Amino acid sequence: MGLPMLEKLMGARTLVVGGSSGIGEATAAMAAAAGARVTIASRSQNKLDAALTRLPRVVEACILDVTVPTEVEAFFTHQPPWDFVIVAGSAARSGPARTLPLDDAHAAMQNKFWGAYYTGRFARVRDAGSITFVSGVYSVSPSAKAVLQGAINAAIEAMARGLALELAPHVRVNTVSPSTTDTPLWDGLGESGRLEKMNTMLVRLPLGFIAQPDDIAEAILYVATNRFATGSTVLVDGGDALV
Repeated sequence: MGLPMLEKLMGARTLVVGGSSGIGEATAAMAAAAGARVTIASRSQNKLDAALTRLPRVVEACILDVTVPTEVEAFFTHQPPWDFVIVAGSAARSGPARTLPLDDAHAAMQNKFWGAYYTGRFARVRDAGSITFVSGVYSVSPSAKAVLQGAINAAIEAMARGLALELAPHVRVNTVSPSTTDTPLWDGLGESGRLEKMNTMLVRLPLGFIAQPDDIAEAILYVATNRFATGSTVLVDGGDALV
Protein backbone atom coordinates (compact mmCIF):
# COMPACT_ATOMS: atom_id res chain seq x y z
CA MET A 1 0.00 0.00 0.00
CA GLY A 2 1.22 3.49 -0.81
CA LEU A 3 2.04 6.08 1.83
CA PRO A 4 -1.14 8.20 1.35
CA MET A 5 -3.33 5.15 2.08
CA LEU A 6 -1.24 4.28 5.14
CA GLU A 7 -1.58 7.81 6.48
CA LYS A 8 -5.37 7.82 6.06
CA LEU A 9 -5.74 4.49 7.84
CA MET A 10 -3.60 5.44 10.83
CA GLY A 11 -5.92 5.61 13.84
CA ALA A 12 -9.06 5.38 11.68
CA ARG A 13 -12.05 3.60 13.22
CA THR A 14 -12.71 0.86 10.68
CA LEU A 15 -15.58 -1.63 10.74
CA VAL A 16 -15.35 -4.74 8.58
CA VAL A 17 -18.68 -6.56 8.36
CA GLY A 18 -17.93 -10.15 7.41
CA GLY A 19 -14.40 -9.72 8.71
CA SER A 20 -14.13 -13.21 10.23
CA SER A 21 -12.88 -14.95 7.08
CA GLY A 22 -11.78 -14.59 3.48
CA ILE A 23 -11.74 -11.15 1.88
CA GLY A 24 -13.11 -9.46 4.99
CA GLU A 25 -10.46 -10.96 7.24
CA ALA A 26 -7.70 -9.98 4.79
CA THR A 27 -9.06 -6.43 4.71
CA ALA A 28 -9.15 -6.26 8.51
CA ALA A 29 -5.57 -7.55 8.76
CA MET A 30 -4.27 -5.11 6.16
CA ALA A 31 -6.04 -2.14 7.75
CA ALA A 32 -4.79 -3.06 11.23
CA ALA A 33 -1.24 -3.41 9.92
CA ALA A 34 -1.54 0.15 8.59
CA GLY A 35 -2.51 1.44 12.04
CA ALA A 36 -6.32 1.46 11.79
CA ARG A 37 -8.47 0.70 14.83
CA VAL A 38 -10.31 -2.27 13.38
CA THR A 39 -13.47 -4.03 14.52
CA ILE A 40 -14.69 -7.13 12.72
CA ALA A 41 -18.37 -8.08 12.82
CA SER A 42 -20.14 -11.35 12.14
CA ARG A 43 -23.19 -13.23 13.33
CA SER A 44 -21.00 -16.18 14.42
CA GLN A 45 -19.10 -15.92 17.69
CA ASN A 46 -17.11 -19.04 16.82
CA LYS A 47 -15.89 -17.54 13.55
CA LEU A 48 -15.02 -14.27 15.27
CA ASP A 49 -13.05 -16.08 17.96
CA ALA A 50 -11.15 -18.08 15.35
CA ALA A 51 -10.40 -14.97 13.28
CA LEU A 52 -9.05 -13.12 16.31
CA THR A 53 -6.41 -15.84 16.75
CA ARG A 54 -5.14 -15.04 13.24
CA LEU A 55 -5.51 -11.26 13.24
CA PRO A 56 -3.32 -8.67 15.00
CA ARG A 57 -4.11 -8.40 18.71
CA VAL A 58 -5.37 -4.84 18.34
CA VAL A 59 -8.37 -6.01 16.30
CA GLU A 60 -11.68 -6.16 18.19
CA ALA A 61 -14.80 -8.16 17.37
CA CYS A 62 -18.53 -7.89 17.85
CA ILE A 63 -21.60 -9.94 17.07
CA LEU A 64 -23.78 -8.33 14.41
CA ASP A 65 -26.46 -9.92 12.25
CA VAL A 66 -26.88 -7.47 9.38
CA THR A 67 -30.00 -9.28 8.15
CA VAL A 68 -31.95 -7.92 11.15
CA PRO A 69 -32.59 -4.18 10.62
CA THR A 70 -33.39 -3.42 14.25
CA GLU A 71 -30.09 -5.01 15.30
CA VAL A 72 -28.15 -3.02 12.70
CA GLU A 73 -29.83 0.23 13.77
CA ALA A 74 -29.15 -0.43 17.45
CA PHE A 75 -25.51 -1.30 16.78
CA PHE A 76 -24.76 1.94 14.96
CA THR A 77 -26.82 4.02 17.39
CA HIS A 78 -24.66 2.86 20.30
CA GLN A 79 -21.32 3.21 18.51
CA PRO A 80 -19.38 6.41 17.79
CA PRO A 81 -19.24 7.27 14.07
CA TRP A 82 -16.81 5.25 11.97
CA ASP A 83 -14.21 6.52 9.53
CA PHE A 84 -14.58 3.53 7.22
CA VAL A 85 -17.35 0.93 7.03
CA ILE A 86 -16.67 -2.07 4.82
CA VAL A 87 -19.26 -4.74 3.98
CA ALA A 88 -17.28 -7.69 2.71
CA GLY A 89 -20.25 -9.73 1.55
CA SER A 90 -21.57 -13.07 2.75
CA ALA A 91 -21.81 -16.65 1.64
CA ALA A 92 -25.03 -17.58 -0.12
CA ARG A 93 -26.20 -20.58 -2.09
CA SER A 94 -26.45 -20.04 -5.80
CA GLY A 95 -27.65 -21.91 -8.86
CA PRO A 96 -29.83 -21.72 -11.98
CA ALA A 97 -33.09 -19.82 -11.47
CA ARG A 98 -35.19 -22.86 -12.41
CA THR A 99 -33.62 -25.17 -9.82
CA LEU A 100 -32.37 -23.03 -6.89
CA PRO A 101 -34.83 -23.64 -4.02
CA LEU A 102 -36.83 -20.49 -3.32
CA ASP A 103 -35.97 -20.59 0.38
CA ASP A 104 -32.28 -20.48 -0.59
CA ALA A 105 -32.96 -17.66 -3.05
CA HIS A 106 -34.74 -15.58 -0.42
CA ALA A 107 -31.96 -16.25 2.11
CA ALA A 108 -29.29 -15.20 -0.41
CA MET A 109 -31.08 -11.93 -1.08
CA GLN A 110 -31.58 -11.32 2.63
CA ASN A 111 -27.96 -12.06 3.52
CA LYS A 112 -26.09 -10.21 0.80
CA PHE A 113 -28.38 -7.48 -0.53
CA TRP A 114 -30.54 -6.57 2.45
CA GLY A 115 -27.58 -6.89 4.80
CA ALA A 116 -25.73 -4.34 2.67
CA TYR A 117 -28.81 -2.13 2.39
CA TYR A 118 -29.42 -2.06 6.16
CA THR A 119 -25.78 -1.22 6.75
CA GLY A 120 -25.91 1.59 4.21
CA ARG A 121 -29.13 2.89 5.75
CA PHE A 122 -28.03 2.94 9.39
CA ALA A 123 -24.24 3.30 9.36
CA ARG A 124 -22.96 6.42 11.11
CA VAL A 125 -19.87 7.63 9.26
CA ARG A 126 -17.76 10.69 9.96
CA ASP A 127 -17.45 13.47 7.40
CA ALA A 128 -14.96 12.50 4.67
CA GLY A 129 -15.36 8.85 5.61
CA SER A 130 -16.71 6.09 3.39
CA ILE A 131 -18.80 2.95 3.01
CA THR A 132 -17.46 0.20 0.75
CA PHE A 133 -19.45 -2.79 -0.46
CA VAL A 134 -18.24 -5.99 -2.14
CA SER A 135 -20.29 -7.30 -5.06
CA GLY A 136 -18.96 -9.70 -7.73
CA VAL A 137 -18.19 -10.02 -11.41
CA TYR A 138 -21.46 -11.83 -12.18
CA SER A 139 -23.12 -8.40 -12.23
CA VAL A 140 -21.47 -7.73 -15.61
CA SER A 141 -20.52 -11.26 -16.69
CA PRO A 142 -23.65 -13.38 -16.15
CA SER A 143 -23.57 -17.09 -15.40
CA ALA A 144 -26.37 -19.54 -16.12
CA LYS A 145 -25.37 -21.30 -12.90
CA ALA A 146 -25.57 -18.16 -10.74
CA VAL A 147 -28.50 -16.12 -12.02
CA LEU A 148 -29.59 -14.73 -8.66
CA GLN A 149 -26.02 -13.99 -7.59
CA GLY A 150 -25.57 -11.79 -10.65
CA ALA A 151 -28.82 -9.97 -9.87
CA ILE A 152 -27.81 -9.41 -6.23
CA ASN A 153 -24.37 -8.09 -7.21
CA ALA A 154 -25.90 -5.70 -9.74
CA ALA A 155 -28.42 -4.52 -7.15
CA ILE A 156 -25.64 -3.78 -4.64
CA GLU A 157 -23.71 -1.77 -7.22
CA ALA A 158 -26.79 0.23 -8.21
CA MET A 159 -27.65 0.85 -4.56
CA ALA A 160 -24.12 2.07 -3.87
CA ARG A 161 -24.29 4.58 -6.73
CA GLY A 162 -27.57 5.98 -5.46
CA LEU A 163 -26.31 6.07 -1.89
CA ALA A 164 -23.20 7.93 -3.06
CA LEU A 165 -25.48 10.70 -4.32
CA GLU A 166 -27.66 10.64 -1.21
CA LEU A 167 -24.74 10.92 1.21
CA ALA A 168 -22.58 13.34 -0.79
CA PRO A 169 -20.59 15.40 -0.06
CA HIS A 170 -20.04 14.11 3.47
CA VAL A 171 -19.67 10.34 2.93
CA ARG A 172 -18.29 8.46 -0.06
CA VAL A 173 -19.77 5.12 -1.20
CA ASN A 174 -18.07 2.61 -3.51
CA THR A 175 -18.15 -1.04 -4.52
CA VAL A 176 -15.37 -3.52 -5.27
CA SER A 177 -16.25 -6.37 -7.62
CA PRO A 178 -14.00 -9.46 -7.48
CA SER A 179 -14.03 -12.68 -9.44
CA THR A 180 -13.40 -16.09 -7.89
CA THR A 181 -11.00 -15.64 -4.97
CA ASP A 182 -9.13 -18.33 -3.05
CA THR A 183 -11.06 -18.19 0.21
CA PRO A 184 -12.73 -20.71 2.57
CA LEU A 185 -16.01 -19.91 0.77
CA TRP A 186 -15.25 -22.75 -1.64
CA ASP A 187 -14.56 -25.35 1.05
CA GLY A 188 -18.24 -26.26 1.00
CA LEU A 189 -17.70 -27.84 -2.42
CA GLY A 190 -15.46 -30.50 -0.92
CA GLU A 191 -11.84 -31.03 -1.91
CA SER A 192 -12.58 -32.31 -5.41
CA GLY A 193 -15.25 -29.68 -6.07
CA ARG A 194 -12.98 -26.88 -4.92
CA LEU A 195 -10.12 -28.16 -7.10
CA GLU A 196 -12.43 -28.37 -10.12
CA LYS A 197 -13.65 -24.80 -9.54
CA MET A 198 -10.13 -23.42 -9.24
CA ASN A 199 -8.87 -25.32 -12.29
CA THR A 200 -11.81 -24.05 -14.35
CA MET A 201 -10.99 -20.47 -13.37
CA LEU A 202 -7.28 -20.94 -14.08
CA VAL A 203 -8.15 -21.83 -17.66
CA ARG A 204 -10.70 -19.02 -17.96
CA LEU A 205 -8.86 -16.04 -16.51
CA PRO A 206 -6.61 -14.04 -18.88
CA LEU A 207 -4.07 -13.54 -16.08
CA GLY A 208 -3.85 -17.28 -15.48
CA PHE A 209 -4.00 -17.28 -11.69
CA ILE A 210 -6.60 -17.09 -8.92
CA ALA A 211 -6.87 -13.99 -6.73
CA GLN A 212 -5.83 -14.20 -3.10
CA PRO A 213 -7.85 -12.30 -0.48
CA ASP A 214 -5.10 -9.67 -0.16
CA ASP A 215 -5.53 -8.77 -3.84
CA ILE A 216 -9.13 -7.77 -3.17
CA ALA A 217 -8.37 -6.18 0.21
CA GLU A 218 -5.92 -3.77 -1.46
CA ALA A 219 -8.67 -2.55 -3.79
CA ILE A 220 -11.16 -2.21 -0.92
CA LEU A 221 -8.82 -0.05 1.12
CA TYR A 222 -7.88 1.98 -1.96
CA VAL A 223 -11.47 3.09 -2.65
CA ALA A 224 -12.24 3.40 1.06
CA THR A 225 -9.46 5.93 1.55
CA ASN A 226 -9.33 7.74 -1.80
CA ARG A 227 -10.99 11.11 -1.23
CA PHE A 228 -12.06 11.46 -4.89
CA ALA A 229 -13.65 8.01 -5.31
CA THR A 230 -17.40 7.78 -4.90
CA GLY A 231 -20.10 5.95 -6.82
CA SER A 232 -17.38 3.74 -8.31
CA THR A 233 -17.48 0.03 -9.01
CA VAL A 234 -13.93 -1.28 -9.22
CA LEU A 235 -13.47 -4.60 -11.00
CA VAL A 236 -10.65 -6.69 -9.54
CA ASP A 237 -11.36 -9.80 -11.53
CA GLY A 238 -8.22 -10.92 -13.36
CA GLY A 239 -9.94 -10.07 -16.66
CA ASP A 240 -12.92 -12.37 -15.96
CA ALA A 241 -15.39 -9.83 -17.34
CA LEU A 242 -13.50 -9.78 -20.65
CA VAL A 243 -14.03 -13.43 -21.54
